[in-house]
Order: sequence, then structure tokens, then C-alpha cells
Amino acid sequence: MALNNASEESTETKFQGAWRRYRRDTLSLFGLAFIIFLIVLAIAAPLVAPYDPTQIDLGATFVPPSPLHLLGTDYLGRDTLSRIIYGAQIVLTIGVTAALLMTVVGLLAGLVAGYFGRYVDELLMRITDIFLIIPALPLILIFVAVFGPNVLNVIVIIGLLSWPPLARIVRAETLSIMGRDFIAAEKTMGARHTRTIFRHILPNILSPIFVYSALGIANAILIEAAVDFLGLAPLSVSWGYDLSIALNYWVRGAWWIAFFPGLFILLTCLSFFFISDGLNEALKVE
Repeated sequence: MALNNASEESTETKFQGAWRRYRRDTLSLFGLAFIIFLIVLAIAAPLVAPYDPTQIDLGATFVPPSPLHLLGTDYLGRDTLSRIIYGAQIVLTIGVTAALLMTVVGLLAGLVAGYFGRYVDELLMRITDIFLIIPALPLILIFVAVFGPNVLNVIVIIGLLSWPPLARIVRAETLSIMGRDFIAAEKTMGARHTRTIFRHILPNILSPIFVYSALGIANAILIEAAVDFLGLAPLSVSWGYDLSIALNYWVRGAWWIAFFPGLFILLTCLSFFFISDGLNEALKVE
């Protein structure tokens, strides 16, 4: 009982210490606040969006920011603010889900390679190298052409393109843990591989995983925006797609059509970068 209480207190103290270090960084706090705001906006989209994001009004095309349309309208008269709000749903869904897929694949590959070593390590690292050298754009073109453009396929292709760097990080961390005495003791006592990996190795390498996962979300959002911008998998409501269409009308003076989607892409990615940097500092062992 006393050991359990001590463990709980230790965990709580570590969490409090990490939060104390995290909140020292103003940019990290800004990033966290903005992402929380974006999540709330996405969840409450049906309540807060002033218009249907796909509603066409040819009598209100290219309306600049005004009381009726706070961020203006596009070439079809669709409300830019509403499209930004609903676009947050797509961006966060793809970004978080693709980063989760990347984390699971990279984590398993890195853990298995670092733990078993030898031929298993060699095989997994060669597969990792292949994925690292494959050009992203041709692979996206092939994948979309074969399986079709939709949210699920975009998530899968981003996740498959993003896991190799994390796998290498996890492998390196696992190799450093494998040389410690408590791992040797576990092996001497005949502990199962799964127990050693998930109970003793994984908890000791979570910090770099959290840090890279936050970067992975930002990277996934950028790839999604690039895919939509290039028209490879255009979604009905997407910041990247809106930005690509808007560039055709920039010369007409309709600056707001491109400015606001681009601004939200920038702020969202920067926020996750700031969060990752804050986690990197907060999770360092003092």
C-alpha cells in the first residue's frame, strides 16, 4: 500500500514538474491555447458557423470582410469563416489520426528492431530506409489513383510516409535502455519479451515519442494541405483546397480568400511546433 502511494506521489510530482517547466515558455502556452481553441471550434462548428460551408450564393461572390461575412466570401459566394470553421474538423481529424498511425507503426518498428537486434534489426532498418528514400509526391499520386481520393486514404498515405524517422528515434532509445541493469535482470528471471518491452522499455522512452508525435501532427497537416492544394485528393471543405482555388483570384484583389486559409494553416502548424518544443523542454529529466 505504501509503495503504491509512493508511486502515485512520484507520478504526480513528475507531472507537476513537467507542467511547471512547460508553462514557463510563452510560445508553448500560446500553441496549446490555440489548439484548444481550434478543437472547441471544430466540435461546436454546427453551432458557431454562421452559414453552411457549401452553400452557394452567386449574388454574394467576392464580398470582402463585412458584418454579414466576417472573413468575406469566395468565388461561389460561400462564407469563408464557415469554411475555416468546418475545415478545422478535417485538418484536426487528418492531422491527429495520421500522427497516431505514424506513432503506432514507428513505435512498434523501433521497439522490435532495438529489442531483438541482429537480423530483425537489419531487416526493419532496411525497410525503414526504403520508405525514407521513396519520393512522397509520386507515391501519393499512385495511392490516390489506385484507391481514390477520400479522408481515410489521405490519413493512410500520410501515416505510411511519416513513420520512418520516429522508428529510428525509438530504436536508438531502445538500444540505450537495453544496456541497463534492470533489463539484464528481467532477462535473467526469464521475463516474457512483451513484458520487458511494454512494461520496462516503453515507459522509459515516452518523452521523445510525445515530442515527435506533436511534430508529426504538424507535418501531417502540412502534407494534407499540400495534397489538397495540388488537387490530388480535394476534399469538399479543406483549407489547402480553398487556398489553391483562391490563388486564381488573388490578382482580382480578393486577398481574403487566400489569406485566411493560409493564416490558419500557418498558426495551426506553428502551434504544434511550439507544443513540441515545450514538451521537449518540459520532459527533460533534471
